[in-house]
Amino acid sequence: MRDEWGRSIHYLRLSVTDCCNLRCRYCMPEGVDKCEHADVLTYEEFLRLARLFAACGVDTVRVTGGEPLVRREVHKLVAGLKQTPGIRRVALTTNGVLLAEQLPDLLAAGLDSVNVSLDALSPEVYRAIAGRDELEATRRGIRAALDGGLPVKLNCVPQPGLNETELLPLAALARQLPLQVRFIEMMPIGCGAAQPSLSGREVLARLRAQWPELAPLPAAQAAGFGDGPAVYYSAPGWQGSVGLIMAVHGKFCASCNRVRLTSRGFLRPCLASETGADLRIPLRAGAGDAALLETIRQTIWKKPQEHHFESKNSPRTQGMYRIGG
Repeated sequence: MRDEWGRSIHYLRLSVTDCCNLRCRYCMPEGVDKCEHADVLTYEEFLRLARLFAACGVDTVRVTGGEPLVRREVHKLVAGLKQTPGIRRVALTTNGVLLAEQLPDLLAAGLDSVNVSLDALSPEVYRAIAGRDELEATRRGIRAALDGGLPVKLNCVPQPGLNETELLPLAALARQLPLQVRFIEMMPIGCGAAQPSLSGREVLARLRAQWPELAPLPAAQAAGFGDGPAVYYSAPGWQGSVGLIMAVHGKFCASCNRVRLTSRGFLRPCLASETGADLRIPLRAGAGDAALLETIRQTIWKKPQEHHFESKNSPRTQGMYRIGG
């Protein structure tokens, strides 16, 4: 369906947990609060809502967290989503730590693609950001996904003074491997609001200083990686590509096509806004599909026109681990 600004909303980011096995400083550092298990929707509740979102035109679902693979048997949810009429693609965003061991079940469930968060290739820098020594497990997960034929994207958040020296080595992975390495601007959300950041333009300048031959991919080729906000670049002889997601300095709200459902069942039509609708309360109170569907439609219709990350008065929001990264 379309919102009141005429945007076609067909993409649902579905967070299945607030928990994570890493402690990334800009997302879920040590000491953050965890939600009660009883507050988190069951897989059956998620699948019921997914059917209603599909009735509104949602055809793509990305399973997120927290870290979705810490939730038991998440492949069963993936399988249920793939069997939901109207849902065409199901993807997963993960830190990759548990990916290798769970990949066979995820592939059997029909998972279409995976995004892996990876901010460094240096063990020391990785630990400084993630708070854990899990780099090799993450790299095993990436290799397993590629060997299994799954489309892979890597997500890196550039942080000045922390992982600046990692940007070129990460980008260089796309020279030899058929994957997309994306650099995502730090968003002023939760713990990220207090973190320094590099703009996408600064990152692109560094990449082109190393590889002047980098050029934007043709629109038709880039469309093969999905219809998200990344702008992709590649060069002759490269197996993959690099991408930039400039949420702050390259606002793409006019083409936004997604909404988010948190693990607690709160529907957020905009990442940068606390407005939305609590679906868990009516769901557990016995509301029928018609009532839930009307709430979903009204919330999508009222999706904010744009974020205001660039403003110092931009409202503070919950951490990404709560919203669904």
